[in-house]
Amino acid sequence: MSWGTELWDQFDNLEKHTQWGIDILEKYIKFVKERTEIELNYAKQLRNLSKKYQPKKNSKEEEEYKYTACKAFLSTLNEMNDYAGQHEVISENMTSQITVDLMRYVQELKQERKSNFHDGRKAQQHIETCWKQLESSKRRFERDCKEADRAQQYFEKMDADINVTKADVEKARQQAQIRHQMAEDSKADYSSTLQRFNQEQWEYYHTHIPNIFQKIQEMEERRIVRIGESMKTYAEVDRQVIPIIGKCLDGIVKAAESINQKNDSQLVVEAYKSGFEPPGDIEFEDYTQPMKRTVSDNSLSSAKEGKPELKFGGKSRGKLWPFIKKNKPPPPPPASASPSAVPNGPQSPKQQKEPLSHRFNEFMTSKPKIHCFRSLKRGLSLKLGATPEDFSNLPPEQRRKKLQQKVDDLNKEIQKETDQRDAITKMKDVYLKNPQMGDPASLDHKLTEVTQNIEKLRLETQKFEAWLAEVEGRLPARSEQARRQSGMYDGQTHQAVTNCAQDRESPDGSYTEEQSQERELKVLATDFDDEFDDEEPLPAIGTCKALYTFEGQNEGTISVIEGEMLSVIEEDKGDGWTRIRRSEDEEGYVPTSYVEVYLDKNAKGAKTYI
Repeated sequence: MSWGTELWDQFDNLEKHTQWGIDILEKYIKFVKERTEIELNYAKQLRNLSKKYQPKKNSKEEEEYKYTACKAFLSTLNEMNDYAGQHEVISENMTSQITVDLMRYVQELKQERKSNFHDGRKAQQHIETCWKQLESSKRRFERDCKEADRAQQYFEKMDADINVTKADVEKARQQAQIRHQMAEDSKADYSSTLQRFNQEQWEYYHTHIPNIFQKIQEMEERRIVRIGESMKTYAEVDRQVIPIIGKCLDGIVKAAESINQKNDSQLVVEAYKSGFEPPGDIEFEDYTQPMKRTVSDNSLSSAKEGKPELKFGGKSRGKLWPFIKKNKPPPPPPASASPSAVPNGPQSPKQQKEPLSHRFNEFMTSKPKIHCFRSLKRGLSLKLGATPEDFSNLPPEQRRKKLQQKVDDLNKEIQKETDQRDAITKMKDVYLKNPQMGDPASLDHKLTEVTQNIEKLRLETQKFEAWLAEVEGRLPARSEQARRQSGMYDGQTHQAVTNCAQDRESPDGSYTEEQSQERELKVLATDFDDEFDDEEPLPAIGTCKALYTFEGQNEGTISVIEGEMLSVIEEDKGDGWTRIRRSEDEEGYVPTSYVEVYLDKNAKGAKTYI
């Protein structure tokens, strides 16, 4: 089958068909381009989706990914990121292996098609020219024959006419001979032209056109083969990434199979376990017996008669009950309600005793009350929004974990500084051996600085290790210095420490107690009240001038008027408040930015500014 023999007369249709073939190829190229764009957009959306749900660094959300289910989800996000990468590979391979090659091939195809049809048109024009020459020669031969026939007839007519002169007859005879010779010449020319045309026509239909159409046929078949190969490549590009995509999906399945519900449950226990025991039974209070009623959970007796000889280890200034107005307010602007208005807050010591049923209902529905001085300080710290350095606001188990984490972080810092010190020491030795490389004395300052940092970190580590050992029960109660470092009041005797240690502490830092310990706590509370009743006023360490009027509406604050001069009894500790006194019985806190402080450098407790 050959287009040159079968379609010798379909030049125009072949031209249309080959143009259609090129259009199909360009359409396929456009299809592949759009597919690559879809793959790129899909990969981009997958990456954005994976990034959107990735945990943020140094956030609470990152801590949640310690659970196996969250780890599996994180693995899924990472696998989806790799999955998106495979779609990018598909797009790149389709672009390089299909789109670019086909676009180049289309340009070559167009040039080849143009050349072939140009040759065909040239052959057509040549045969048409030969045909025109043949027609012209034929018409000339026909005309000369007619002219010769008319000249012969005219000669015969003149020759038969007796009235015509002999000269006229001879002239007519010569004219007839000339016309007859012209007819013979035209006949010979027509014959040669006809033979030449037939030869050209045979070559045209049997040589030129078949060759040209054969080239066009081969060109079209190559186009068809090329588009088929491109479709195979299109499938192979997808097929090549299937194993990797399968591995991504296998990774997701493996991550899902790694989820361990028991392990997650254990992590919840480790995260929220307080280390306290559940509260014991409440003893029955018999009101039918004429005996002294025991102290209830909701009141603190202020009676001082019959107190056992149980005292605190010493007086401490600045340790206040949550409901006393010396309580430091929250950071400015003060807008919080007073602690006495907080639900489930500590009750006043002078509150009337309620029936047992009321106390039992409150015990079951409200937060445990603060009965230990450590809890009192913890409650104050929580209200002020400050976190104790020793994490004493946390339950024992959580506190132990925080302290352990802090110790580990400090050890890492020590190791880092130690490595830096060793590197500087080695560099100094090199400088000593090779003075031309540098001055050894230039490293002394840096070496001293690093050594001081290591010493500071070690002291800090020892402090946290002491707290950790205390939590784990490896050391006795902290010394007075350790108490000052932690900012906690811990001056009880061994009996008071034992009573507080037996309390159960809730996650918010409060304690509950068993009924058998109420009498000892009653003694603690009344003695604690006595100590604050006898407390001496703090000495003034300077004066201050009110820059603005401040309405002290919150508990623990004091109102001042612009331009008023007052005494300073406690500096700003970094929380934005300064404690001042107007008179012996009127003192409180004001925002530090509202006053201009003039400290007495010789006063006890005043800082010295250079």
